[in-house]
Amino acid sequence: MANYSFMSMLKKYVSASVLLLIATVCALVCANSSIKEYYFDFWQSIVSVSIGGFNFFSHNGHDMTLMQVINDFLMALFFLSVGLEIKREFLVGDLSSPKKAMLPIIGACGGMLFPVLVFWLLCPGDADMQRGIAIPMATDIAFSLGVLAVFSTRVPTGLKVFLAALAVADDLGGIIVIALFYTSELHTAFLLLSLLCVVVMVAGNYFRVFSKTFYLLTGLVLWYAMLNSGIHATIAGVITAFCVPSTLQNGTGYYLKRIKENISSFPIINASKKSTIILSHDEINKLKSVESAADKLISPLQHLEDGLHSLIGYVVIPLFAFANIGVDLSEMDFSSLVSGVGMSVMAGLVVGKFVGVLLFAWVAVKCKIVSLPSGANWKSFAGVCALCGIGLTVSIFIADLSYSPLPVKGAELLGQAKLGILCGSFISAILGCVLLQLFLPKNK
Repeated sequence: MANYSFMSMLKKYVSASVLLLIATVCALVCANSSIKEYYFDFWQSIVSVSIGGFNFFSHNGHDMTLMQVINDFLMALFFLSVGLEIKREFLVGDLSSPKKAMLPIIGACGGMLFPVLVFWLLCPGDADMQRGIAIPMATDIAFSLGVLAVFSTRVPTGLKVFLAALAVADDLGGIIVIALFYTSELHTAFLLLSLLCVVVMVAGNYFRVFSKTFYLLTGLVLWYAMLNSGIHATIAGVITAFCVPSTLQNGTGYYLKRIKENISSFPIINASKKSTIILSHDEINKLKSVESAADKLISPLQHLEDGLHSLIGYVVIPLFAFANIGVDLSEMDFSSLVSGVGMSVMAGLVVGKFVGVLLFAWVAVKCKIVSLPSGANWKSFAGVCALCGIGLTVSIFIADLSYSPLPVKGAELLGQAKLGILCGSFISAILGCVLLQLFLPKNK
């Protein structure tokens, strides 16, 4: 079951990584072509979903731009999906037991600590620049697994599971950083409304409310309250995910029995190709009962996670990339890759991620706390550690949180950070591919 779950997740992220790559290329082309003015102006369009004088997409009395809706609302859906995945992994997946979780979590800790250290050491002692210290912490699960999939059956399943679990643990670390360090001035009334929404969802769990609509609607109110409370709105997605029930309203036996009873009483109709079959109301109701029972065999958590998969992988992440990755290279200060934010981010991803994950894992293995993934050696493991430096989506998200609020140098520093993320992710992907090509077993 666990292996099936992982393989389903792998296929999901590999296919999403292709669209993410296309969106990245399209964004760079648009930002460096004759239509760049239209491209940049489009994301500043005002978005309004209003009833009377109330606009759902408003932040502290100001209507939100399309870019803000993507980064605050759609990315809340992304973090809802991430939260559901993290919860499932801790309950039944690759993080569900200390033995399974120890190596990815230890590697993730090194992979978050060392990039921050590298950024801090290399970035000039400027308070504005240092705001981006968390940018190289993240591993892009879609891109990293997409690159690893290039090597197909040559990669031991243990290495694939390690990378996926590490990226999930990384996401959890990123969520904590966003919650703790990217909070603006707090507004008491909206904080109380946020708390009330959380209490309502927790109470829903206690009183065994299994309706996904209940949690999604309450989560929408929570998102609006957190947006205006001063806590970053994407955290609402994670909180909602952790409140979605992972159990069934009744045991599996109850629903299986209902399905068997309805199927056994359903008439067998032998028909030729030309005959028309009209079901009675009773027969239609039996089919609906079977459908309802089969639907309820899946927990709300897993049902919602599966339902969000296409929206997140094929719409939200590519749209986020298309909106945010576009940088006008003619206005870029490429000297920032030699000194400044660009170099600090790039080195954090390429060097910090690689060294941090590999070193922490090596120490843990040598201390006999954990063992290497099945079928892996240190050389192939190092190749996967290099892929952890592919930051992209979450790194760009944190970069936007870090530098967009700055009134003077914000746009310049954000551009440098994006350049560092793109270069660092590209170098990490190439380095990982070279190491894996050299050290993975050859196909016979």
